[in-house]
Amino acid sequence: MSTIIWTKIDEAPALATYSLLPIVQRFAKDAQINVEERDISLSGRVIATFPEFLTEEQRINDELAYLGEVVKEPEGNIIKLPNISASIPQLKACIAELQEKGYKLPDYPENPQTPEEKEIQARYATCLGSAVNPVLREGNSDRRAAKAVKEYAKKHPHKLRPFEENSKACVRHMNTGDFYENEQSVIVEKGGKVTIELNGNIVREIVAEDKEILDGTYMSAKALRAFLQETIEEAAKEGLLWSIHLKATMMKVSDPIMFGHAVSVFFKDVFEKYADEFKQLGVNPNLGLGDLMKKIEKSDKKDEIEAAIKEVIYNGKPDIAMVDSDNGITNLHFSNDIIIDASMPVVIRDGGKMWNKDGKTQTCMAVIPDRAYATMYKEIVNDCVKNGQFDVTTMGSVSNVGLMAMKAEEYGSHPTTFEVEEDGVVEVKDENGTVLMSFEVEKGDIWRMSRAKDVAIKDWIRLAHERGVITGEPVVFWLDTFRPHDANIIKKIVEYLPEHLEKQEIEYHILAPQQAMKFSLRRVRAGLNTISATGNVLRDYLTDLFPILELGTSAKMMSIVPLLAGGGLFETGAGGSAPKHVDQFLKESHLRWDSLGEFLALAESLRYINQKHPSAKLGAMVDALDKANAAYLDNDKAPSRKCGEPDNKASHYYLAKYWAEALAVSGEPELEQKYAAVAKELIENEDKIIEELLSVECKPSDIGGYYKPDDAKAEAAMRPSETFNKIIDSI
Repeated sequence: MSTIIWTKIDEAPALATYSLLPIVQRFAKDAQINVEERDISLSGRVIATFPEFLTEEQRINDELAYLGEVVKEPEGNIIKLPNISASIPQLKACIAELQEKGYKLPDYPENPQTPEEKEIQARYATCLGSAVNPVLREGNSDRRAAKAVKEYAKKHPHKLRPFEENSKACVRHMNTGDFYENEQSVIVEKGGKVTIELNGNIVREIVAEDKEILDGTYMSAKALRAFLQETIEEAAKEGLLWSIHLKATMMKVSDPIMFGHAVSVFFKDVFEKYADEFKQLGVNPNLGLGDLMKKIEKSDKKDEIEAAIKEVIYNGKPDIAMVDSDNGITNLHFSNDIIIDASMPVVIRDGGKMWNKDGKTQTCMAVIPDRAYATMYKEIVNDCVKNGQFDVTTMGSVSNVGLMAMKAEEYGSHPTTFEVEEDGVVEVKDENGTVLMSFEVEKGDIWRMSRAKDVAIKDWIRLAHERGVITGEPVVFWLDTFRPHDANIIKKIVEYLPEHLEKQEIEYHILAPQQAMKFSLRRVRAGLNTISATGNVLRDYLTDLFPILELGTSAKMMSIVPLLAGGGLFETGAGGSAPKHVDQFLKESHLRWDSLGEFLALAESLRYINQKHPSAKLGAMVDALDKANAAYLDNDKAPSRKCGEPDNKASHYYLAKYWAEALAVSGEPELEQKYAAVAKELIENEDKIIEELLSVECKPSDIGGYYKPDDAKAEAAMRPSETFNKIIDSI
């Protein structure tokens, strides 16, 4: 019996799992497939990290480490749902919740002083940011929309707001002193130890592999602050809404620091006036205004400081983008609220606008400091200002082949990123002491290294060529010849792509991100499809950007990772809106999360097993699920956004019904006989089941925790139909 591992994660998709997984397990079992759940949620990772603080009953295995071994097995098969890429405020909230539940975990030390505190902070750091993805993604990414999903979007277009004539919507980025300008890159000729030193003192050590690409770069803190001040002044002059767009979750070292500079520059007068008070309170701008507001609760000057902050928000210039206008939550309150791959597509979807303090949309300036990727966002905003909004009914697709295998990185989510502690020189040296790269830096600058292994790059090139052959669509490598990292990747393409082209030619182009975006948008507006072949950051950004514009959400994308060892990782889409979904569920027992991404991932996971180990029953199960997914879309059974109407729970009922109906005519006698009876029960009881599911709607729901729900309470909340449960549990 083959095994599929279904990840237990966080927020809305975790809630949906309580309803969906029992259905999946019952159906899959009839095709000799075992589906087991493994906990890699934020709370699960935290608990597994500190066993010595917990009772025997509270301890759990390190399931992420276990899955890190599974992805290296030829038969490894994992369905990975979206997990929280935790920021420090989220981690602290998770710790507090667990402590309330009786887990005697240590507090997170923001400013560790003792060796013990430093060790605790370092251990907690393993739970921050993109802790899961680097472990599981032992393969490159193949992300695209299923044909049925794309056709549905064309037939039932979601709303894109028009850009105003002569709109001032814009993107601003640094032109000097950024990561792009300061980057250096080398291809390691011989594997071995590599040290990163500041003024001769070792700051970090890594072990590099033969032919691995290493990049080093830094962002000038002074240049960043000057740039931020310029954008604030320009936005005020032009009457634009000012907004910062970063990724302080995944890029857990560099971007929180950049976010902190944005906070302290935008509220410059407040930080200068109350500098001594903030120092005494331990205020850290990297944690945002939200954390600051909590810390001033202990201050005698609380009311005075609050008034000063509100004066900037409500009467200052320029206006600042709001995350929650009703509650005064700004773009600078919480770093995890401004995830760029979720926020920038919405700016474009909404006609170059964001929400202001009055709860209205206003044309905005999107501030994205580093040029490496800001230019492609600038290009799409400029294109929409010039040519107008996209037409969902006719626009083409941009799929993605992303370089991410073996922790391929081009950003600061990894341990080789740090804030420079003193003026001087950062040197990267090989084990013989030879200086590979050298950088003159100042205290406060942000230094980082990224890595890409040769075997991962070679596989990425192969996969890009394969997708080009299968689809007949042009492949565009988003690479800038003037960026050292990209120049070295291009050398690899020149070396490895010809062996594939000799077997079969494809159309391909190598273009810098801004030009690649321009090329792709021309095709999108002409209704033509394009394959983007990118590094890990652009994979992340583009696979939210185009799906949100094309489909209305990135959660409906197929994300397939053919693992280097021969297995498969099947990701189920983005979870950027998951927190809002949970908030609504707690208030109204209504979950609007659409599990279509999970449905599609399950089909691909089962198909992968059937391709390796063909089975008539499994083949029938996969074909039936494909038909069920198509019926789910054709009959418009996605969850409603409003309580009192069918939600995620009902969508799972319809999947089960359509799946059983398809199996009842699958041509497999044993399955036909069994599922004809199941389908009959589901059809005959439809009204009763939907009535039972709706009976809990529009009432508060208690699931016993946000980061670690009580399983019994959550299951009861997500499986309220006794009739439906009885049918499923009897399969």
